[in-house]
Amino acid sequence: MQQSKLFSKTRKEAPADEVSKNAQLLIRAGFIYKEMAGVYAYLPLGLRVIEKIRNIVREEMNAIGGQEIIMTALQRKELWERTDRWSDKNVDVWFKSKLQNGAEVGFGWSHEEPITDMMKNYINSFRDLPIMVYQFQTKLRNELRAKSGIMRGREFLMKDLYSYALDEKTHQKIYDSAIKAYWNVFKRVGIKKDTFMTFASGGAFTQFSHEFQTITDGGEDSIYINRKKNIALNAEILNDETLNKLGVAKEELEKVETSEVGNIFNFGTKKCEQLELYYKDAEGKNIPVWLGSYGIGITRLMGVVAEKFSDERGLVWPKEVAPFAVHLIAVENNSKVRKAAEKLYTVLQKEKIEVLYDDRQDKSPGEKFADSDLIGIPLRIVVSERTLAKGSVELKERAKSKIELVKQGSLIKKLKKSL
Repeated sequence: MQQSKLFSKTRKEAPADEVSKNAQLLIRAGFIYKEMAGVYAYLPLGLRVIEKIRNIVREEMNAIGGQEIIMTALQRKELWERTDRWSDKNVDVWFKSKLQNGAEVGFGWSHEEPITDMMKNYINSFRDLPIMVYQFQTKLRNELRAKSGIMRGREFLMKDLYSYALDEKTHQKIYDSAIKAYWNVFKRVGIKKDTFMTFASGGAFTQFSHEFQTITDGGEDSIYINRKKNIALNAEILNDETLNKLGVAKEELEKVETSEVGNIFNFGTKKCEQLELYYKDAEGKNIPVWLGSYGIGITRLMGVVAEKFSDERGLVWPKEVAPFAVHLIAVENNSKVRKAAEKLYTVLQKEKIEVLYDDRQDKSPGEKFADSDLIGIPLRIVVSERTLAKGSVELKERAKSKIELVKQGSLIKKLKKSL
């Protein structure tokens, strides 16, 4: 992409009403646009990051046997009434409306009910199980607070996977495989070392759940961790009974601020019994199906990465999720430099190296470098009269201060090794 054709622009200041670090940086760098509190649009740079994260998650879900679908955002009232989750008393994040005929509908905040109801059409015999389906779906939740940027929104992109199993043993095997897949995701996006699988309340889902919480100063959650024993507890279930079960004392726990990047729930057979999802065993007897639910907030994950990988100059994207691999900058505006930069831009494209080319002629070198730091692409290549005189280009990693002169003939090989 040529930066002169990118309609979004960087800005020196974030909106006065934006208090979260992730949203401030992402707005200033031109990744997102704020529609209202907790609601953001994703611009070309932001969408590229979203797609990188989505593809990582997709690969890991496919690896454990997930099949991708897309469900509807509109939800039938009667389905949720059958599981006692239509009531605002039990679920306080619903957005609801009415159709022209007066029928009430909800806007999807989760999808256990409609997917389970759908599965009644495809699960009849024990031979049909197990099944795992997942989707990337825009969720709508009427959150009371929305001050954490894209780490906690009223509208957000989520990956939700649902597993249907014959029995507890099979369900547990799937549950464990999902945990492993989640760790793979968090490792690939660069946050695994600061992420803890946390014992938590299931809230509107189940009695208990596991949350994946990442330590970050901008997080809205607090958890208690024991790094040596690799134990983490949500404050909601921090009590003597839980501590005894885990074999840890309260004074051995450290309180940290975190943001939830994923969660998994074991519904057992209760929800399938409520919605009458059964399979017939070898003797023809109706047996309720075991259900598991597994969520990762894709946009939330992007926000957490932005919070953790940034400095005083701007964003510092990990290579796996960066919008581009290389930021190519032509410093001077004379024809010699532009011609050399454009030639290199063409070569990088042919070599399948994702590149953002700063070809803007109305910006000074200082402005270009400041924008490059703010946008946070992992590698920066600078073409100037000085570098051309040496048959080289400047190469700099965003996360480091060192600048290296690299001969043009060896640049591609070096880039491919680095990436």
